[in-house]
Amino acid sequence: MEHKKLTPFPKDFLWGSASAAYQIEGAWDQDGKGPSVWDVYTKLEGTTYKDTNGDVAVDHYNRYKEDVALMAEMGLKAYRFSIAWSRILPEGRGEVNEAGLQFYDDLIDELIKHDITPLVTVYHWDVPQALMDAYGAWESREIIDDFDTYCSILFERYGDRVKYWITLNEQNIFVGLGYRDAIHPPGVKDLKRMYQANHIANLANARVIQSFRKLVPDGKVGPSFAYGPAYPFDSNPDNVIAAENAEEMNSHWWMDIYVWGTYPKSAWNYLEKNGLAPIIEAGDMDLLANAKPDFMGLNYYQTGTFEHNPLEGGVGAAKMNTSGKKGTSKDSGLPGVYKTVKNPYLETTDWDWTIDPKGLRIALRRIANRYQLPVLITENGLGAFDTLEEGDVVNDDYRIDFLESHVKEIQNAISDGVEVMGYCTWSYTDLLSWLNGYQKRYGFVYVNRDEDGPKDLRRIKKKSFYWYKDVIEANGLVDRN
Repeated sequence: MEHKKLTPFPKDFLWGSASAAYQIEGAWDQDGKGPSVWDVYTKLEGTTYKDTNGDVAVDHYNRYKEDVALMAEMGLKAYRFSIAWSRILPEGRGEVNEAGLQFYDDLIDELIKHDITPLVTVYHWDVPQALMDAYGAWESREIIDDFDTYCSILFERYGDRVKYWITLNEQNIFVGLGYRDAIHPPGVKDLKRMYQANHIANLANARVIQSFRKLVPDGKVGPSFAYGPAYPFDSNPDNVIAAENAEEMNSHWWMDIYVWGTYPKSAWNYLEKNGLAPIIEAGDMDLLANAKPDFMGLNYYQTGTFEHNPLEGGVGAAKMNTSGKKGTSKDSGLPGVYKTVKNPYLETTDWDWTIDPKGLRIALRRIANRYQLPVLITENGLGAFDTLEEGDVVNDDYRIDFLESHVKEIQNAISDGVEVMGYCTWSYTDLLSWLNGYQKRYGFVYVNRDEDGPKDLRRIKKKSFYWYKDVIEANGLVDRN
């Protein structure tokens, strides 16, 4: 629908930006921190681009005051960051590391001092290695109690100052890349184990939400889901069904559980017929049905376009583009279910991710209509090759164009009637991009380091820094002409 006049952004809209502990903090073994799975996994040869890791990252742990000062200069309203589980509990359970708790106390207080609302993610992929060694981490129901204990420590310590909490970040990604594609820890290709680990993660998420209600009764909590709306390639009914399959298998499978505590029927039927359905124990579904979140966190980067994929001779999984060499990714699929296909109407990034601002509006509307929840956009951004020019200048107009087009569609969705709580770009500073090293830059702030080493880690404001500053000040888009 088109609007004669757009609804303005709410006065309390959370204009923010985001990060994750492993990708920015560094200090991987400082002040009593224990190893996470990523501290171990990235040391295995060939697991990341040019064997990069987060041992130093961008050294936010030791430079957080400098980073927060830049946020304050920008006028940032909110900052989403994650807490490293093994910084709080080096063994994943047992003795608490007070130095780790104190670091996040200091960070939270520094944000509040500058009128920046802290949004805390309790889990952003870095499960303690000790729990992986002890019982396989998310593959064991033991983690439900351990995760609840860890989260309860955080709620009790910071709940007086932090009122917005994200439980699991991109559960669909960490179980998919970890157990289906074998390119994240634990590096396994086993769909049966993937769906079982995913079910256990669902239970852990639900338990933590119930604990949150008791410990932070005036706060809001929800998961962050990586949602890429599915499009049919055309109006051929076979392709429409393929897109429906993709939407249910890749999105409803997670969001329906978060909100309703039920698995979608067609997806469950498919898994059951193929011997992949998770084991459901007594009490599981009751727990899942009684842990509704306050909002849906949305990590939006791209949409997917799908067509029919025959059961016999159909396309299977394909290797991801982690090099930044445009056009090197291949279509992938699930035989008899769906196959990806290039959308002829959309451009792509150097990492072959579709650029689709209107897809964000579609995502917001689909979530709001299906789940009747407000949406907090917890990630949205452009990974690109940035060039540091003479005089410490980074002219990232392409990033401004990308973000501006997405902010426009957020306002269109608000005008459609969607309740959007805030918008966190990914990311604030440049950071380690998991498998892609330091060449894939997302931030408003350039960090002077690369795959060969940390250099001097200088913080340099990009052109997009000033653009976002103006947007925040105006509480909406400003005319750049």
